[in-house]
Amino acid sequence: MEPAESADVTGLLIAWSQGNRSALDRLIPQVYDELRRMAQGHMNCERAGHTLQATALVNEVYLRLVNLEQVDWQHRAQFFALSAEMMRRILVDAARARLSSKRGKGAVPVTLDEALVISSDRDASLLALNEALEALSQVAPRQAKVVELRYFGGMTEQETADALKTSPRSVNRDWHFARAWLMRQLSGTSAG
Repeated sequence: MEPAESADVTGLLIAWSQGNRSALDRLIPQVYDELRRMAQGHMNCERAGHTLQATALVNEVYLRLVNLEQVDWQHRAQFFALSAEMMRRILVDAARARLSSKRGKGAVPVTLDEALVISSDRDASLLALNEALEALSQVAPRQAKVVELRYFGGMTEQETADALKTSPRSVNRDWHFARAWLMRQLSGTSAG
């Protein structure tokens, strides 16, 4: 996104947080393509035949955003970070709902590589990853947020750094630490 467009998005977010509901109407067309790209990234990691489409995921995020009150929007990166978190929650809730009807399922191993690829039983894997990520957030909150933004939000290293108000180098270190920690958790080995 160009700097002028980023500033415009930030201005609309601030206006929206100050109670200007029409700012949201002007904001959505400017951020829709980026939200759709994030959602499509999520859907590419979902199981085949998933009933939720990227557009529906964006629409669900929009509905949740509209109902938010008293958010002190500061910048574009904050908006996309919250959107990524919402997408994660929506997908995890959907996976839980699908698995709740299945009985007798055991733990499913999850493979983590550079892109945190989810194994063939994606619902159970997504839940396992979510649980591991929640555990990581208890011991290393910033590193957990890096995973959420990079994996669930599809953000680049620079965008993640902007959202967390840190350097890309720190994001890179956090990403590598979090990947190793999550891999140990998901493989059943003590993470220390």
